[in-house]
Amino acid sequence: MRPLVSTIIPVFNRAAMLAEAVASVVAQTYRPVEIVIVDDGSTDDTGAVADQLARAHDFVRVIHQQNSGVGAAREAGRLAARGEFIQYLDSDDLLYPRKFELQVAGLLAQPECGVSYGWTRARRGGVLSDEPEKRTHLRFETMFPAMLQSRIWHTPTPLYRADVVRRAGPWLSLRNEEDWEYDARIASQGVRLHHVAEWIAEVRFHGGGDHLSTGSAATLADRAVAHRLICEHARRAGITAEAPEMQHYARELFLLARQCGAAGHLAESRMLFELAREASGPHRDRRQFRLYAALARVAGWSMAGKLATMSDHLRWRRSR
Repeated sequence: MRPLVSTIIPVFNRAAMLAEAVASVVAQTYRPVEIVIVDDGSTDDTGAVADQLARAHDFVRVIHQQNSGVGAAREAGRLAARGEFIQYLDSDDLLYPRKFELQVAGLLAQPECGVSYGWTRARRGGVLSDEPEKRTHLRFETMFPAMLQSRIWHTPTPLYRADVVRRAGPWLSLRNEEDWEYDARIASQGVRLHHVAEWIAEVRFHGGGDHLSTGSAATLADRAVAHRLICEHARRAGITAEAPEMQHYARELFLLARQCGAAGHLAESRMLFELAREASGPHRDRRQFRLYAALARVAGWSMAGKLATMSDHLRWRRSR
């Protein structure tokens, strides 16, 4: 028998899109499959639609839970999944019909690989891009050190072996960057990658924003936790301060430290600042850290963050 592929779909108040996401799994040319829908406390008819989908397809199961966030919803689905391969699919994204066929074949042919990924396209404002999203067109042997710069894919892109997922452990109950932290945890295992040079998935975007948007105070707190853990995963994988990717990540840590300070998350701001200073290495230009530390001592971590964030935004606007 061919191995079972489990698709985990967390959903909150997206009935129509949920039906489309499920249809994209039903349309897979590969069998056998199962779908685990996790209704994360929806307040509209999403739960009822999920139950209808389960009645229509004997390989669809539904878990109803109180609203706990996408990380907790994916974890509930992970615990219920029975497949040898695991697919995470956000309720507003789509899989292309041959995704499982291509990726399962690749992983079976290359047993040394634990994750398969491939070209992913994006739909923004109804317009479908012809360019691969993130770095899904590039071939990487492993997830680190590239994953330190940013995620190299979106959530629907990878197909994981179930044993890789089990070794990674539970999804964290974070509401932001939980996916990056999860992939960095998998990256720390040294997992090798299989690549598919074909379109396999589509992500759909519904809003805008710029790279300096900070989000809510609660979001920043979750991002601080995720960033700290990602740094720990990278160090456990042997990524040193000399790596260009770690240098990039040090700048990310410093940026988030400033944003947390501006939002009043003072403990998180100090923690991220120290991580950024350590991650930058002993041989780098330390003036920016000395100046910021001096400003924080005089004006406080909150005011230092506010002033630095204002300066960041001004520089970003001038560069556009």
